[in-house]
Amino acid sequence: MMTLKIAMLHLNAIAGKLEHNRRLIERGVDTALKAGAKWIITPETAVSGLQFSHLIGTAWIEAQPDAWTLELGRRVSDAGAYLFLGQPERGEDGLFYNTVFVLGGGQGTIGSQRKMIVHSDGWSSFGEEIKPVVINQIRVGIMICADAYTNKVADGHLAQGVQVLVAPSAWGPGHYGPEGEWEQRSRETGLPVFVCNRTGEDKTVKFWEAQSLVIHRGERLLTHKTQRSEALIFEWDFDAQRLVSKDFEIVTLEEQ
Repeated sequence: MMTLKIAMLHLNAIAGKLEHNRRLIERGVDTALKAGAKWIITPETAVSGLQFSHLIGTAWIEAQPDAWTLELGRRVSDAGAYLFLGQPERGEDGLFYNTVFVLGGGQGTIGSQRKMIVHSDGWSSFGEEIKPVVINQIRVGIMICADAYTNKVADGHLAQGVQVLVAPSAWGPGHYGPEGEWEQRSRETGLPVFVCNRTGEDKTVKFWEAQSLVIHRGERLLTHKTQRSEALIFEWDFDAQRLVSKDFEIVTLEEQ
């Protein structure tokens, strides 16, 4: 039975506070590894916060993986785990992208996905390629936040044989908030969707009521919202495509 323990880091990432956010991610990763998680998922733009560009601009954005990312990847690899890390990158074309990188396997990054629906980001160019990541023979599709708004990304991954959609997000309720898009993508594809959302607030958006979710065949199996940074841990059987856990194991990440 291919059962994996998965940790979603539901974080209060502060816009523009890069070092604070990196330390928070590190604590989340360490907590998840101690709990035995083999996949660790962060929200969208976990390193920078969502609405960072009006605070710190974009000149700081580097090609990835940078030194910090590589070191974090080594830490995860040493534990035999994999990390889905949301952070901005400077592409080989000099443009900026809202990207999720997969770290682990002793290889630095083993894959990535650039966000495609970026109209609300302001600083990011749109990604063009839909490419699954393979982790120990499991084909994973990454669907970043608003990329769930249409079926393009989900269907593009499905056509390439993925077994799960991982959805790092920064999407809270309110004007233009989620209205069943994740459930619809799961219903259409028949795939489980793991939504790693966040808490906190930025300049014009609030995430205090944002939910992280485990969804399958359009149904919410687990859901959680919190005003603290927490690791949400659960087990999934990929052979049977079913939830093993009865609920999230929740571990609060102490603020420092």
